[in-house]
Order: sequence, then structure tokens, then C-alpha cells
Amino acid sequence: MADKPTSGEIFGVPYNFERPSFGRMLSSYWQPGEGMLVEKPFGVGYTLNLANWRSWIVVLIAGALLWQEQSPSSETESDSESAIDPVEVIVDDENDD
Repeated sequence: MADKPTSGEIFGVPYNFERPSFGRMLSSYWQPGEGMLVEKPFGVGYTLNLANWRSWIVVLIAGALLWQEQSPSSETESDSESAIDPVEVIVDDENDD
């Protein structure tokens, strides 16, 4: 049986299924001089390059959205209750021709 490659590209998307080591993980997530996205140290696709300042903005925005989603808000509860109340509409048709 032929050996299957453990790393490469399929349709332009990188993959790597070699056993991860601490050094390889560290060097994959911290690549100064590279762009915001770098190849994953294990698996398929790309990950954030933590040496790039743009990646930290993405992490902060994702954290803020997660925090906002999980924090209870009394304002949204009162808005949802008022949206359920029925509304009475009166139509005055004075223009009978």
C-alpha cells in the first residue's frame, strides 16, 4: 500500500496531519512578518497569526461579541415584552363618495 501524504494542499487549501509538537505549534501561531492568516499547524485551513496586530483586533471583537451575547440585559427583555402587546388600529373613513 502506498503511503499517503500527511501535508500538502487540496484546491488551494493547506492541510497538515503530522503529529503536532510544541515548537511547531508556537512557530505556526507566531510568524512575524507574515500576514494575518497563516497555515494551521494541524488540520485543514488557516488560522490567525498572533504576531500580526490585525489578529488581535479580530480576537478582541470576537471576545466582546461573545461577552455581549452571554451577559443578561434588562433592556432587551423589556423590548421583547412590549413587542408582544397587541396594537389597536382605528380607521376613520370620512371620505364616502
